[in-house]
Amino acid sequence: MHLYLSNSGLTMTLHRSLLLASLFTAATLTLAPLSVAHADETLGGKPIPGLCMISREAVFAQSKVGQAASDRLKQLAGQAQSQLGNERGPLQSDIQKFQQDAPKLAEAQRKQQGEALQQRMQQFQQKAGELNERIQLTRSKIMQRIAQQAEPIVASTYTSHACGLLLNRDAVLGGNVSNDLTPDVVKGLDAKITSLSFSLEPLPAQAPGGK
Repeated sequence: MHLYLSNSGLTMTLHRSLLLASLFTAATLTLAPLSVAHADETLGGKPIPGLCMISREAVFAQSKVGQAASDRLKQLAGQAQSQLGNERGPLQSDIQKFQQDAPKLAEAQRKQQGEALQQRMQQFQQKAGELNERIQLTRSKIMQRIAQQAEPIVASTYTSHACGLLLNRDAVLGGNVSNDLTPDVVKGLDAKITSLSFSLEPLPAQAPGGK
């Protein structure tokens, strides 16, 4: 179905494109979930010697470098949103003008202008999708960089606490969580690094013949 055949279809397609462009920056851009799960400590119990736990999500959310990286990601997303907004206004104006003029245009003119607007909308939607991918790729790589910085701190904290097994604290439903390494790891990470410099990652280059 060609968009020039239906003004309402043209409008709906524009709205879908603009919605994608506006929603991608509303996705979670912090380096951790908005709420970090906590074990139910009211169950109590004796601590198990050698069993330790850590919350990677809490390390990302509470450390200075994680918070700084989250702020930077939000800044980059805002810049991308502003860039899309500069293109969205003229496109929306041209579509509104086309809707007003369409009844007075000859069929060939209506078809030509409608197809041109459809192509511009597709390009706009593609650009919004690519920016979203770049933001998510950047987020993933920054989390990897922070994890690499934290790795030796986790290892030394594990040794100093005489741990024999390390569990994901966020997967623990309840019990005694006194041997939680998270606070010490956050403290050590804060002493080591407080910020990272980065910009939006480029999209991976496609192999020849790839889509």
